[in-house]
Amino acid sequence: MVRAVFLDRDGVINANLERNGKPVAPTTLAEFKIFPDAAAAVRRLKDAGFLTIVVTNQPDVRTGLTPKAIMEAMHDEIRRQMPIDDILICLHVDADNCACRKPKPGLILTAAEKYGIYLASSYIVGDRWRDVLAGQAAGCGTIFVDYGYVQDQPATADQTVNSLAEAADFILKANKKN
Repeated sequence: MVRAVFLDRDGVINANLERNGKPVAPTTLAEFKIFPDAAAAVRRLKDAGFLTIVVTNQPDVRTGLTPKAIMEAMHDEIRRQMPIDDILICLHVDADNCACRKPKPGLILTAAEKYGIYLASSYIVGDRWRDVLAGQAAGCGTIFVDYGYVQDQPATADQTVNSLAEAADFILKANKKN
């Protein structure tokens, strides 16, 4: 049985920035800061037998705020620092009404088909309601990293934590019982 932990990028693996009181993705390499505990948390999940797959909305590439080459350099840095099996990206904006932009589960379902992932034994870790709803729609366990952001829609996750390291602790503890 193939299990995965799907990871949102901004706010889970790397820090968000704040603009106009809202958390936003970094748009330059200088702004891109991977959390100090992220690599070790991903390694622990990987060592426990989970695929580790980033599923991320990156509309700033589509809108021109972030050059595609900069996003790719950010992803190269993630891959350099931690054992990530894949990075799936949605470059659309909400108005595109695509199947891949979270809260729709398209990125998760694509990965599940590609890798033969059993979604009922998999998790998504995210810091926004979109991540939680995408995981619920795909049939994954949902873990919400709560930074106290004012969310524009409510979503109730299976577990709330303060970091990716705490999410890894929860996942590993829950899977010792199985």
